[in-house]
Amino acid sequence: MTTRRVFLTATLLFGAALCCSAAFAQERSADPPKDFRVPMKHVLKPSAPPRKIDIPDVGEFKVLKGDFHIHTLFSDGRVMPVDRVTEAVANGLDVIAITDHIEHQSNRGGIASIKLAERSNDANYPYDLAKPEADKRNLLLVRGGEVTKSKMPPGHFNALFVQDLNPIAEVKDDWRKMLQVAVEQGAFIHWNHPGWVAPQWGGLAEGQPMVFTPEHEEVRQKGWLHGVEVFNGSECYPIALDWCNEKDLTVVVNSDIHASEANNYGFQNPLRPMSLVLAKERTVESVKEAFFAKRVVGWAAGNLWGRKESMEPLFDACVAVEAASGNVKLTNRSDIPCTISYAGKTYELAAKGTTGFALDPNQKMFAVTNWFVGAFKPLERKIP
Repeated sequence: MTTRRVFLTATLLFGAALCCSAAFAQERSADPPKDFRVPMKHVLKPSAPPRKIDIPDVGEFKVLKGDFHIHTLFSDGRVMPVDRVTEAVANGLDVIAITDHIEHQSNRGGIASIKLAERSNDANYPYDLAKPEADKRNLLLVRGGEVTKSKMPPGHFNALFVQDLNPIAEVKDDWRKMLQVAVEQGAFIHWNHPGWVAPQWGGLAEGQPMVFTPEHEEVRQKGWLHGVEVFNGSECYPIALDWCNEKDLTVVVNSDIHASEANNYGFQNPLRPMSLVLAKERTVESVKEAFFAKRVVGWAAGNLWGRKESMEPLFDACVAVEAASGNVKLTNRSDIPCTISYAGKTYELAAKGTTGFALDPNQKMFAVTNWFVGAFKPLERKIP
């Protein structure tokens, strides 16, 4: 009896479903669309255009915006190499170097275990992954890596413009040999974050003064050290600018970014660190030539650092100074803001902005107090 009742109930429900289905079908179009999509574009924000950074040419040189200290998932970064390309383009950069740690590769085991990269032990793989996207987006990509095995001193170094990172990795137990192999490939070597505090590695303790160590002087004398980071991530090392002046080294400013751009600086942050490279052409070869020629100026947190021979022509290209009828007018042709000090007063010269002041007959020079040519030494320019 129970089985018969269940059968009759199921039959009635099935019949009712058929009736409902037929009635619904009669109300629908006789020829319904083959697919059905709900357009939601009206609730989605369009992607923002890339940041545009206007800096005029400096004589025969183009000013290329770059970051030469960047990490990815192939060492201890948080994003894939191709994402670094996307971030750089969004930030208005012209050139980057992916510089994953050559020895310290904390994430590589995980990458290999999920078979994301068959070449997970190839130190060149991050570059090779990023290169097609960089070419597609017209971003210059420099092959590089970070030497990090050494204790402190001497700390960490970036090797830029190398041909092959694997021979450098093969001698990873000897930091001097790593620098030598890199230099034999034509690499540019710069000292990273000279103020890095790492007591567990025998590094600087809090409050301990920064010094140019005997180890750094040794490799400089050998021709294995060509530059120093004056700004890294969110830290500034003013004394490093004096080292660059005194020891004939290139000024470098980098992000040393590990997290995503959004999590580290936010989207298109105008205070984000970058190096301004005065290059003859928009090519990797010209960028390399400019690094060795020391035509690099750092820009971060609203300040600039550089050697005087690069800073003066860069300022003159960016800012027009006119004196007439007892007044001085400054016109900024660039997106680099300037703070002007003259006769005891301060004037803000915004990006693409103008400012002016009355001429003091006894004061023929003004200082640009956010452009530094030495430790706490601002750039000075003469009033025409």
